Amino acid sequence: MSNPRAPLKPLILASPRELPQEPLRNQPPQHPQSLQQSEKPRETPVRFVPGVGPRLGSILNEKGVQTAEDLFYFFPYKYIDRRRLDSIRGLAPGQRTVVGQVVTSGLVFFRNRRRLFEVILSDGTGAVSLKWFHFYPQMQSRFKKGTTLMVSGPVTHYRHEPQFVHPEVQILNSDLMEEVSAPGIIPVYSEIPGLGQRRFRKIIENSFSRFVIEEVLPSEIIARYQFPEKKEALFQLHFPPPSADVDEWNRAISPAHRREIFEEFFLMELALALKRRGNKQDLGIVFRWTVEAVKESLQKLPFPLTRAQRRVLHEILQDMAQPMPMNRLVQGDVGSGKTVVALLSALVAIQNGYQVALMVPTEILAEQHFRTASELLSCFKIIPALLTGSLTQSEKTKIRSRIRRGLHPLIIGTHAVISEGVEFQNLGLVIIDEQHRFGVLQRQALRAKGKPDVLVMTATPIPRTLAMTVYGDLDVSIIDEMPPGRQPIRTDIVESRERGRLYQLIAQALDRGEQGYIVYPLVEESEKLVLKDADRMYQELKKIFPDRTLALLHGRVKGEEKEKVFRDFKAGRVGLLVCTTVIEVGVDVPNATLMVIEHADRFGLSQLHQLRGRVGRGEKRSTCILVSDYQKTETAYKRLRVMCETQDGFRIAEEDLKIRGPGDFLGTRQAGLPEFRMANILRDQKILIEARKEAFQLIEQDPDLRHVPQLKEGLMIRWKERLALAEVG
Repeated sequence: MSNPRAPLKPLILASPRELPQEPLRNQPPQHPQSLQQSEKPRETPVRFVPGVGPRLGSILNEKGVQTAEDLFYFFPYKYIDRRRLDSIRGLAPGQRTVVGQVVTSGLVFFRNRRRLFEVILSDGTGAVSLKWFHFYPQMQSRFKKGTTLMVSGPVTHYRHEPQFVHPEVQILNSDLMEEVSAPGIIPVYSEIPGLGQRRFRKIIENSFSRFVIEEVLPSEIIARYQFPEKKEALFQLHFPPPSADVDEWNRAISPAHRREIFEEFFLMELALALKRRGNKQDLGIVFRWTVEAVKESLQKLPFPLTRAQRRVLHEILQDMAQPMPMNRLVQGDVGSGKTVVALLSALVAIQNGYQVALMVPTEILAEQHFRTASELLSCFKIIPALLTGSLTQSEKTKIRSRIRRGLHPLIIGTHAVISEGVEFQNLGLVIIDEQHRFGVLQRQALRAKGKPDVLVMTATPIPRTLAMTVYGDLDVSIIDEMPPGRQPIRTDIVESRERGRLYQLIAQALDRGEQGYIVYPLVEESEKLVLKDADRMYQELKKIFPDRTLALLHGRVKGEEKEKVFRDFKAGRVGLLVCTTVIEVGVDVPNATLMVIEHADRFGLSQLHQLRGRVGRGEKRSTCILVSDYQKTETAYKRLRVMCETQDGFRIAEEDLKIRGPGDFLGTRQAGLPEFRMANILRDQKILIEARKEAFQLIEQDPDLRHVPQLKEGLMIRWKERLALAEVG
């Protein structure tokens, strides 16, 4: 990042066809430095921007453009290079761009039952074939005869004829046709009803002439990374310079892109750095403990801790002994023993006379933790309380009263724990399991009940760059060792049509006296999705295995019945548990050695890894079978192969993140994951690391941002509400 970028060179295509110039109608926009600017865009509703008005203003509001400033950040999603075009006649191999009309389009079939979708395109000088081996049905209706297309991509030759394979295609409507008839680089924006591309570009050009764009980044950082200034960068993103390399602009690696990406990450990391500093300055609880007392507690456990568990427990207890509140994240793979470490931390808080709240995302996990805590802490005469949404009002009232009077030292529950009706007498430690399902704001709600220490646990390994955005204000501990005796889990992919083989594997496991799960994505049959469901398959499997004991478990099963199913399965009275993903967390049955996941391609990799972690908890060899119609797509097969190749949760999480993207990986709204305008935490990892380093260094040197007032203002506007930042200065 710190190396200066070489001067950009214009992209020159071979065999060019020069486009006619229209200087009167398509004059280049004026550079912002040559214009007189007078107003602040953040304070101006978009309807008052020249060329907008009330009607277009309402349409833009629906697109998220509320103010004039939002216009500057409504970036093009691609750029078209109209400086030169290639003629189809004599197309040479290499990266090419042509414009032409569809002559024919349709499917081409082969003897081996494979097929492709082909379009023949002509520009009057010749014809070229466009081919897609992976396509979707709507393509035939989109690429009708006579449709004008702009096609870009590498040209190859097949039987001496030119072809594009999986090219990038832009359908040119009348609006875009006018655009591409002019020379230059044309930005293409997502469609806005009632507003053409040319008119929208003119509105943005008018905005540059009218509004002041203030610099945010410190001058030292701009100089260090050779960034363009903010107004220059924004202008170039909407109106690339004549010498621009269009490939750099489309790949978001131009100097203007890099500057805007850096700024987004930098502001976010500044917010996290300030929040982290604020946490360190708060006065919290100093928990007293001794090495001898901790050793004595460990000796009462029915099993020894691993080295990793001991290390992480020590890190937690060191934090708890400090005068500032703890904010620590514990990451550990499925079955690594995070819950035990958390409960031992809770024990220290309780022995110091404080209450502990353990908050989990689902009732089923709350019930499991309640059972585990009851068993593990019974020798210390600690009786936990369970508080969930499904309790009756009278039960909740009774438990809340006992919590308020300090009669329950350990409270385990769902979000009901942070509801307004719950008052703690002396809350000292908050433990949050599966943090990414809660998010920053719910953590703030818990901290509002006092200044307790906060310990966050997640069994979903979070890749480093994603952790920087979601958990950037937390210290991190990793339990990277599994308890002894855990056998590796063999993972196989079985096609749906191989039912006979699948049922034979299930029967063999049951014959050995072992237990298993069959997981389905749906509770009951769906009209929209042609998938097997738990209800229907439970009835069918009872016929296939008539002499076996089966049970059904899903989210709609009532609490008491659910408890009975869990007890029967754990006691071995149920051999085969037919279920949905409710068993993703919480069930620990050492005799369960078989996990069958139907329609495995419907699940994320991290979720498959979580489900697989329900088996292999004893000393017997375990198997996970992924049932899928993977032949439908090559991508689905590649995804599932990752599960067969590794049991490393971090590697699986990285692959899952690449496939699904950060928002889907965590669930953007639940996670409090920032919605970046341009930055992408996967694509821009190197920039994120640099931005984080610069942000934390700046807070070290100028913790109140007194020397960078414009940066302070920009930070507060962008991040104050989202991360509940305290005022600086």
